Amino acid sequence: MKAISPADLIPMDIFTGREPIKTDLVYAQKNHPRNIFGTELYHNKARLWAHKDIAAITLLTARKLNKEFGYTLEIQDCLRTVDVQEAMQETNIVKAHPEWCMEPDRLLAPPGAGGHPRGMAIDVRILDKDGKEVDMGTPFDFMEESSHRNYTGFSKEILENRKTLENAFLDSADKLEFPFIGLSSEWWDFRFPPDYAYQFEPFRDADIPPQMQMTSEIDNNIPDFNQEHFDKLAQNILNVVNENI
Repeated sequence: MKAISPADLIPMDIFTGREPIKTDLVYAQKNHPRNIFGTELYHNKARLWAHKDIAAITLLTARKLNKEFGYTLEIQDCLRTVDVQEAMQETNIVKAHPEWCMEPDRLLAPPGAGGHPRGMAIDVRILDKDGKEVDMGTPFDFMEESSHRNYTGFSKEILENRKTLENAFLDSADKLEFPFIGLSSEWWDFRFPPDYAYQFEPFRDADIPPQMQMTSEIDNNIPDFNQEHFDKLAQNILNVVNENI
């Protein structure tokens, strides 16, 4: 597998205020109403990081949803290092639900697996013009069958809301010529498929600068990037998005 350069990771909050997105790093807050793990999996200075390619897809999706419906896309998770995946396995709720980690219907990837530890999977919800959550039938991280994409037990409106979000992501990825999928068990999760993502090594906190680490800020002799680097990367991503409007 190839290593992903930390230089290709972008903090998504750099786009808030100028693009129709918000960030809400759920797992950084123990008492967040959508943090089912009941503990701070991310440290209190952690930011929401994404690989530059999924960042472009997400911004193009946000613009599409905003233009057509007035929606804002709220991002709740993306880069989830192997360290965080390991910590999840030790939480009380996961220990109480071993079936979440069992095949064939596994709901939590084992440490190192999936798109999240590569910054190549993103969890979102959509907000309407009044800032209210658009009804998707279940909240983020609702670990039941009703969160599955093929679940049909909701009203036509809810099912259409789910399809609107899914189509926006898949259409945006198609415009940018990336393979892309919605995770079958989670309506909120969009990612590069395994045959693409698994070309790359997952990140541990030890692999990235302290400013990008998710569980702590440990000096590992990897220098942080300056703001000029992120401003330039953000502009490069926006250039890609603007070329595909």
